[in-house]
Parts: sequence; C-alpha cells; structure tokens
Amino acid sequence: MEAVDGHSKACCNIPPIVAKEYEVKGKYEEIGGLKTYVTGPAGAKAAILIIYDIFGYFPQTLQGADILATSDKNHFYQVFMPDFFEGEPADIAWYVYPPVTEAQKKALGEWFPHRTPPTGVSKIPKIINDIQLKYGKKQWAAVGFCWGGKVVSLSSGPDTLFKVAAQSSPAMIDTEDATKISIPMCMLASQDEAVSDVEGFEKALKGEKHVEIFKDQVHGFMTARGDLEDETVKKEYERGYATLLDFFAKHL
Repeated sequence: MEAVDGHSKACCNIPPIVAKEYEVKGKYEEIGGLKTYVTGPAGAKAAILIIYDIFGYFPQTLQGADILATSDKNHFYQVFMPDFFEGEPADIAWYVYPPVTEAQKKALGEWFPHRTPPTGVSKIPKIINDIQLKYGKKQWAAVGFCWGGKVVSLSSGPDTLFKVAAQSSPAMIDTEDATKISIPMCMLASQDEAVSDVEGFEKALKGEKHVEIFKDQVHGFMTARGDLEDETVKKEYERGYATLLDFFAKHL
C-alpha cells in the first residue's frame, strides 16, 4: 500500500482551509440543461469532472473543487461538478455511514434504486459533450466521492473519456471493476472501507496507481462528512486534495 507523507510533490499552494461559511470561487451554470458548478480558468486545456457523493453540493465538496482548480500554479484545470441528482440528493439528516436505524435504512432504500451508479455513468458522455460545446475540447480527469467513486470505476474502462481518474471514500468497491480500468487510478480510502476490499482493488489494477488508506478518517472526510473544525480532519482533507493534484499533474 503506497503511502505519502506531508504534502504533494506537485507545485501547488493550497489556500488555508475554511472550516465554516465557505464562500465559493466559482459559479453555477446551466450546461446542457443540467445545473453545474464551474470553477477555474475557462481557457484551461485540462478539465476535471467531479462526481459528488450522495449528498450533492456541500461546502466541503465545493471547496475541494476550488482547491483543484486554483492550487497548482504549473497546471491549470477548469473544474465541473454537474448536479447528477437534479436537485434531489440524499438528506444527510437521515443518513450515516452505514445506515444504522430502520428509518435511515428505509430512506436510503427508497432513494437509491433510482440513482444507482450506472445512472451516473450513462450521463457522462452527454455532460462532457455539452461542456465542450460551450468551453472547447479539453483533456479530462475525473474524481468521484463515495457514490461518485463507483461511477468513476465504471467509467474508466477501455472506452473511457478520461485520461486519469481518482476516487475518495469509494463505495461498492469491486475488484472486477479494477481489472477493467485502463487509465491511471488514485484511490484514497477511509477507515470505514474494508482493508481487504481496498487491497484487492489495488492488486487488480494493471496500470499506474496510487492507493492509500487514511486510517483515522471517516467515510466522506473530503466531502460532506468532513468536520473541518477538527484540526486533524482539516489536515488530512488538505493532504487528500494535495495528493489528487500531484496525481493529476503526473498523468494529465
């Protein structure tokens, strides 16, 4: 299991992490009929598609998008975060990882069947085409969180539109997915993913990879469930995004 100490080797300068009341640097646009958070220089030749977790647009996730767009001074990215759930994300008030009460299980059980990862996979070609019609052709990376991680795995096979991909706090880890991945892959797991699943996925990957377990972080630490008022979480949140920047700089 590869480990990274300290910050990314990429020439990046991540701004101070904002724990509360984060003010976004980008803007929401409608692209191809889909609400999309857009951040970073429009003229960038490289782009990152963010596939959020089941909670949708959360301050921690939006701040992460801005970090990816603005922090590496040698590599410029325009970052896009489409609203895959079209205004109907899961409610964090009734969900923990994993669901423990009957009410939580029922709520997730009713929400999930219409929003399985393959529904996200099917939207990606149109999303990228619509973005490029507006902003021009780009070289693409993808990063997915939780649910989005599974979408990334399923979208990274031989016919992928991405040059490199990453996932954090991945959900539904399957070594069979890994055997089909044809591009460099980064996986930043949390303490809540089974170590055997993460290690099996890593072994099944055939190409360039970086796989790491953040052993003291909960599932979702880089997005909606990351408590950025906790100094340890904030430090690991920052290190996670620095690791993504380093990986993208090498492969995009």
